[in-house]
Amino acid sequence: MPDQKTLSTITTLDTPPSAWRSVLSTEGYRVMVDEGTEPAFSSALDTEKRDGTFVCAACFLPLFESASKFDSGTGWPSFFGPIEGRVETKQDFKSVLPRTEYHCVRCGGHLGHVFPDGPQPTGQRYCNNGVALRFVPDSEPLPGPRDPSGNDVTTS
Repeated sequence: MPDQKTLSTITTLDTPPSAWRSVLSTEGYRVMVDEGTEPAFSSALDTEKRDGTFVCAACFLPLFESASKFDSGTGWPSFFGPIEGRVETKQDFKSVLPRTEYHCVRCGGHLGHVFPDGPQPTGQRYCNNGVALRFVPDSEPLPGPRDPSGNDVTTS
């Protein structure tokens, strides 16, 4: 079976928003389903420095490698790029100025916003809500896919 991090096709979930309440914290649901933002400096993942993978807190899809993480000074875990094909973006008009938000490609969970002020090699800053991530150290296996509605989560 191919390594979950390198799969090229990801099956998207059609999980009703209410089903995520059973697996996400109240704050996780507010951020990932209602597209909220957690307070700056509220997540221990902002200072996480170990080697490993940051996976979606909802469906466990691997999203970012620790090698792409950097300290942006913003108070949110920041990365210069996701694992290829793992996030999708859309325009967010909830603020005065439009921003680009990004979501998990499998479950659609809101992760954060991307800004053009990051380090090389991309120049991008993926500013992530810590509550939308789970860190898995390299010494531990990655969790399998999760869908709280009980659907079979397969990738090809």
